[in-house]
Formats: sequence, C-alpha cells, structure tokens
Amino acid sequence: MQSVTPVDFGLYESHADYRMVRQVVEYLTENWREQPSLDAIAARVGMEPTRLQKLFTRWAGLSPKAFIQAQTLDHARRLLADSASVLDCAYEVGLSGPGRLHDLFVTHEAITPGAYKARGEGLVLRYGFHPSPFGQALVLITEHGLAGLAFADEGEEEKVLADMTARWPRAHYVRDVVETAAYARRIFDRREWRPETPLRIVMIGSDFQIRVWRALLRIPLGQATTYSDIARHIERPTAARAVGGVVGANPISFVVPCHRVLGRSGALTGYHWGLTRKRAILGWEAGVAGAKSGRE
Repeated sequence: MQSVTPVDFGLYESHADYRMVRQVVEYLTENWREQPSLDAIAARVGMEPTRLQKLFTRWAGLSPKAFIQAQTLDHARRLLADSASVLDCAYEVGLSGPGRLHDLFVTHEAITPGAYKARGEGLVLRYGFHPSPFGQALVLITEHGLAGLAFADEGEEEKVLADMTARWPRAHYVRDVVETAAYARRIFDRREWRPETPLRIVMIGSDFQIRVWRALLRIPLGQATTYSDIARHIERPTAARAVGGVVGANPISFVVPCHRVLGRSGALTGYHWGLTRKRAILGWEAGVAGAKSGRE
C-alpha cells in the first residue's frame, strides 16, 4: 500500500470546511440581492456566527460580506470593463518565462497532434484524489507534467474519474497518490507559488483547443474576460461559440483558468464542475488578489 504525507495547504483545516463553504455559497448565490447578514447566513447553515466568520475568512481570505460583494453582477461587469485591455497587454508582453502573467508560475507544452488523435494511446496517466479548497481534486499527470485537474463533490469521485478518463480512452491509467500529491500541493498551497519551481503542465488537444487554453493562461488573477475577446485574440473573431465549447472542455481546471471567462453581460454562464464551484473559485481568488495587492 502506498503511503503519502498529508497535504497541508495552510488554507483550511479539513474537507469539511469546503462542505460548509459550499452551503454558504449556494445560499449567497440565491440570495445575494438581499445582502443577507452574517446572522442570517449562520442560521441558514446551522453554525454560530463568530465561528462561521472565522472559518469562511480563513478559507476565502475575505469575510462573507466581502464575498457577497464579489458575487454581484456589478462586480463582474467591473472585471469585464478592462477585459480587452487585459488580454491586449498579455499578448503584448507575452509568456516567454514560466507563467509571467500567471500567479501559479506555469510552464506549458502541448502533446503532438498525432498523440491527441490517438486518444491517449501510448500515454501513461497517473491519478489520485486529494483535498483542495474546492472539494476533492482529481489530479492526472504524465511524465511531462500535469495533464488533468477536476473536482468532485463527496460521493462523486468515480463519476468524475470516468468523465476524465473518457477524454483519453486509450491511455493507460495508474492510481498513484504519492506522485499526484506533490502536484496537488504545488497547485493549492500558495506558499508553493514560486517562479523557481514552475508548475509543468501538458495540454492534450487539437491545435484550436490548445490555442484557446493558452489564451486562458494569460488572464491574470482577479481579472476576467469573455469568449468573444478570446476569439479575437486567437484571430478567430467569429468563433466565439466554438471558443465557448473549448473553454468548457478544458481538462486542467483552475490551473488553466476557464473560470475567469464570463458572458458579455457579466453572467457566470456554465462551468463543467458546477456554477457553485465557479463562484467559490472566483471568490477565493478575490481574497488572494486582495491579499496580494495588500503586500505590494
């Protein structure tokens, strides 16, 4: 039996934290217009207000009240107000170093088109489930780096694994929680976000898919863009709908930040692993971005 050192992300105490946060996010998603008080939120989830405030702030880096403000349509529209200039700047600067515009410091490569067409034949993908700030995370790696990242709610692990393995049905899959734990730690522990230890990822897709996913890497933390802006920047201005499909099929969630793509109106639109999780990730990133700007 494999042994693995528990992953301590320094962000939350247990998987139970996200279960509680998820209830809060679901409630706020339905009731943000009423701007519910801390007491109302605590009563809804059955927790003492002070304890809920501490747990939520530890998890998100901001209070439930600030989180509500980060969930409003007005906030989303403010994020989008500069979306075009964000991508214009990103393309002008480029990504020559390890993730110059990505807080995780990502370095990426693409698998050959032939290997993609072979649907994973000849690839060995190691996988493991690990706790994360957003529920159980399924991490898939190759010898070249991270190839897949998905999220599962409690009891849905097998369903999520089947979803991911169906993308590369001819690959050989090996459960390896030791190797994948190192990647989980590198992704979710912000203390590991360092340029001297870049996160290696490998993109398995068609040429068009890889162009879209590379564009996603250029969206900075705390910013957002639209499908049409991505289409324009990959020189396919009429392909916004196709871009949307590729964004939805992104196999490396969170790291390749498909959650930072919104509808033109600011609506969150779809997310393969659930809109509640998308809201949770965006709110969590708002806390990270706020902490980062406070340090600068």
